[in-house]
Amino acid sequence: MLFDWFLTRQESRGVRGDLLEIGVYMGKSAIFLGHHLRDGEDYTVCDLFEDEAPDGANKAESNKSYPTLTKQVFERNYLSFHDALPRVLRGPSSLVPDEVPPKSCRFVHVDASHLYEHVYGDIGAARDALLPEGVVVLDDFRSEHTPGVSIAAWEAVLNRGLRPICLSTQKLYGTWDDPAPVQEELLAMVRGRDDCHLSVQEAAGHRIIRVKSKKGMPAPAFPPSRHHRAPEPAARTAPQSPAAGSRRPPAASSRARRIAADLLPPVVTRAVRRGRAR
Repeated sequence: MLFDWFLTRQESRGVRGDLLEIGVYMGKSAIFLGHHLRDGEDYTVCDLFEDEAPDGANKAESNKSYPTLTKQVFERNYLSFHDALPRVLRGPSSLVPDEVPPKSCRFVHVDASHLYEHVYGDIGAARDALLPEGVVVLDDFRSEHTPGVSIAAWEAVLNRGLRPICLSTQKLYGTWDDPAPVQEELLAMVRGRDDCHLSVQEAAGHRIIRVKSKKGMPAPAFPPSRHHRAPEPAARTAPQSPAAGSRRPPAASSRARRIAADLLPPVVTRAVRRGRAR
């Protein structure tokens, strides 16, 4: 819900700029981002895919968490929803600063390595690429298996000028601009809904807005794949009358009487029968 809200808000306000995703995995968020790309904007994605990792720790992480990720798989998934691919950088995320112009992006999604050193660099690349009103989204900032992301994210808040806009269950939305205007719009939007929880806290001089969906909250509409085929409506069949000579099934009341006769004490059964006979 928040991912879509931030992108739609930018577009409704006429904010223009490129899109960047660092770490694409199988392409779900990349596909969603691609539907917000407008004429005149560029869209770049970067992932290691099946290339050699730049260090041993990153190689171990890739082999464990992303053994089936290939550029071909990502591109096939993406082209199931779009006519053309984004610009694909195949390699470590350290490529981004040299390939994406400074202050060119309105929205950056970071979901690559979970190792602190790499996340630190990805946050720096996002800061350099973003326009003044741009938004960065850091994925997995609070998962128990990704402490490197947590440390790098909150270090950026405390020491590198990142201003939190809000937190969801898994993502931190932030900016290097003044977060107050977008926070006020966000608060008004969330307070007008009844399908999500909202809390506001102060920490280290930052206003922290937490948003969490309630059970049953619908997910944002995801455009159907070009391979999707809507199910055909089931053919309506006329009710069939019982064949001649066939016996109709006993009525529910008859079955109930037989069950009562089997289960109730005889004295109760006789009393019920006498009452019906009156």
